[in-house]
Amino acid sequence: MTKTSMPQPAESDRPAPLPAWARSRRIFGQFVFAVLLLLAAGSGVLAGLLFVYSTNLPKVAELENYRPDVMTQLYADDGTPIASFALEHRVIVSYDQIPQVMRDAVLSIEDRHFESHVGVDVIRIVRAAVTDLLEWREAQGASTLTQQLSRRLFLSPEKNWRRKVEEALLAIQIERHFTKPQIFTMYANQMELGYGNFGFEAASEFFYGKHLTELTLPEAAMLAGLPQNPNIYSPIRHPERCIERRNRVLDAMLDNGKITRAQYRAARAAPLGLNIQHWNNNVAPYFVEDVREFLEKKYGEEAVEQKGLRVYTTVDLKMQREAEEALRQGLRNDDKTRGWRGPEKNILKTPIAGADGQPVTLESYVDDDWHGAPDPDTMEHGLVMSVTSEGATVRFGDYSAHLTPADFAWTHNPDAHDIFLPGDLDTFLIKSVKGRAVQAKLDQIPDVQGAMLVLDNQTGAIRAMVGGYDFNTSKFNRAVQAERQVGSSFKVYVYAQAFLDGLKPFDTVVDSPISYPSAAGIWAPHNYDNKYEGSINLIRALAESRNVPAVRLLAHVGIDQVIKLCRRFGLTSRLVPNLPLALGASDLTLLEHTSAFTTFPDDGLHIAPRSIDRVTDYDGRVIDEFRPEVTDVLPAPIARLMVSMLREPIEYPTGTAVRARTLAAKYDIAGKTGTTNDFTDAWFLGFSPSITCGVWVGFDDHRTLGDKEEGSHVALPIWMQFMSQALAEQPPAKFTDSPVLTSPQVVDQILASTATESVLAERRGTANPVTASAASTAKTTLPAVPATADTTKAVRAPDTSTPQP
Repeated sequence: MTKTSMPQPAESDRPAPLPAWARSRRIFGQFVFAVLLLLAAGSGVLAGLLFVYSTNLPKVAELENYRPDVMTQLYADDGTPIASFALEHRVIVSYDQIPQVMRDAVLSIEDRHFESHVGVDVIRIVRAAVTDLLEWREAQGASTLTQQLSRRLFLSPEKNWRRKVEEALLAIQIERHFTKPQIFTMYANQMELGYGNFGFEAASEFFYGKHLTELTLPEAAMLAGLPQNPNIYSPIRHPERCIERRNRVLDAMLDNGKITRAQYRAARAAPLGLNIQHWNNNVAPYFVEDVREFLEKKYGEEAVEQKGLRVYTTVDLKMQREAEEALRQGLRNDDKTRGWRGPEKNILKTPIAGADGQPVTLESYVDDDWHGAPDPDTMEHGLVMSVTSEGATVRFGDYSAHLTPADFAWTHNPDAHDIFLPGDLDTFLIKSVKGRAVQAKLDQIPDVQGAMLVLDNQTGAIRAMVGGYDFNTSKFNRAVQAERQVGSSFKVYVYAQAFLDGLKPFDTVVDSPISYPSAAGIWAPHNYDNKYEGSINLIRALAESRNVPAVRLLAHVGIDQVIKLCRRFGLTSRLVPNLPLALGASDLTLLEHTSAFTTFPDDGLHIAPRSIDRVTDYDGRVIDEFRPEVTDVLPAPIARLMVSMLREPIEYPTGTAVRARTLAAKYDIAGKTGTTNDFTDAWFLGFSPSITCGVWVGFDDHRTLGDKEEGSHVALPIWMQFMSQALAEQPPAKFTDSPVLTSPQVVDQILASTATESVLAERRGTANPVTASAASTAKTTLPAVPATADTTKAVRAPDTSTPQP
């Protein structure tokens, strides 16, 4: 085949080439189109990302009603703060309560453009982004104060691009909804500053013991440096790092023109000057813990730890301190009667490794108790350095004492070599400090325990509560949690029922041997001294706390009647329905027993004990008011007669509490001892017209206190020490309607006093009058009571105390 050639265009038909400027214009247009296309695509992607990220963001508008977790604060009866409960210790302040120096310090180090940006600082973001790209990491901080707040309130602390975008979006929203002062105030109240403190006011009170408004420049700078990392810059754990961070804040304040060069130099030279104030201090710890448990049961744990309740309690701080001092001193005194137990340890016999891993020496040993000069009237550990025939030299850090035999005379061993060895770590009572010389006496931490409770008679308010020797070593509250046999102190309820049934103090009862059949055999109560006095009146029977008359009396009035009366007295513990009940064979708590005793000075009314007056929310709105709960237990004349009867253990020449007569010479007081079988529990419960105080002493494991360790020897001295201090600070008060029982005519006068002018009697309403037969002066001798098996069980009766020579 023949190939056909296509015709070729003539040279003149070809288009002319474009000029250079036209070609450049086309290329530029294509470039612009590509850029616009990329920008459009990027904008779409960015919009999509922002939509995705923003859809799950919290609603910033909810911050208008946001209230951060705040501390629940407890106050004493005079308004003094005594304790706080919280997961986050926070004290809310307003913008006006934040001093200018604090604002300047925070903004200079955290966000100097705070007043001008819209939530994000573009310049800082660009600078941080460049650093992140160059170093290929996501760690460069560029967050504004508002971004930090958004992260703290809504986001996790992890560092990644998604969180940064969300943080920026939230910050912009926060800036749209709130003013700068509002944002700064939220930041100042929200940020974590270490040791459970949140917000600058809480941190100021914790680290410096003062309010924000009282801070100096270096103190404000220190606090302003903590938000970046409160652990790394902790002024307690890392003071050097903390000072470096504080000085960096001062540098920023100087660069920002907020302080002068002179202020800068003075502040940099200042020490940290900490004055740590722990939130949970040692004021009334057993009482505080009891209140906390009550609040959590009533309002829930979340409300107590996060909602900032304001709890106004009934505790009297002066009485509380006096009660703690009296109990601790009494327990130490009683503990010494059982002898010296020896040193706590010997650092030479049992070597202790020091910081370098080597055993410490006598010269290098440091004890946790040693913080500066020892405080007089406190217990501190001392290290025995040397021993001679004349005594021992003891070191207390940089201080020392020389003990003579008089300083450890209570051990009944005058030879120091039998008591001390070099390296012994013992406990000493510091008497005085002069220069580096200490005067001290050997002591020891008691292993015996005790409890004390003080109630206001007319209101039932708990004025003092001590649940043990040391809350730090044992948080078990023996004032409210321990149920112990009460011994002869239970007899008051038996006598009260007897008087309700018409018996009178000068009626007689036979104190002679008697026995009762029981399921375990014959049970025969006996008196503490194993003696019997024959026919005696009820005054002497109670004053001397004789057992057999009490058992006969219970059999006469009826066990069930006494138990029913006890319930009206407020006793809720189980009461075993048998004759040993008269001798305190059932267990009670100190709280219920002491509260029941208030019925006598309260003209027969029982007012339930309470530890709280009122509870409000953080803003002061009252949530609950706890008013006295009153129960009519005894007619007023019977209650007054019981007060007179309970004066007899003190006033009667052979009364079990006769050692308190010196106190009774100054004040009207009454009370009853109690000692249980084998001397495992010692009690004294007594009252004045205004307050009732109960004391218990014993071992937690129920072992014996020792022979003759009775309520009159162990518990009564503690009660006397406290009451002598407490009553000296109160207006004089008398048992005007309860005189000492000198004759049957005095009894008649008491039983005839049906009218009363007391406020309590006005609340009483109608009371059962005393019958004519009860007011009669005729004497009665209790009839013989047949013993029946169904009135007893196989329970051994506790012994009671009797007066000592």
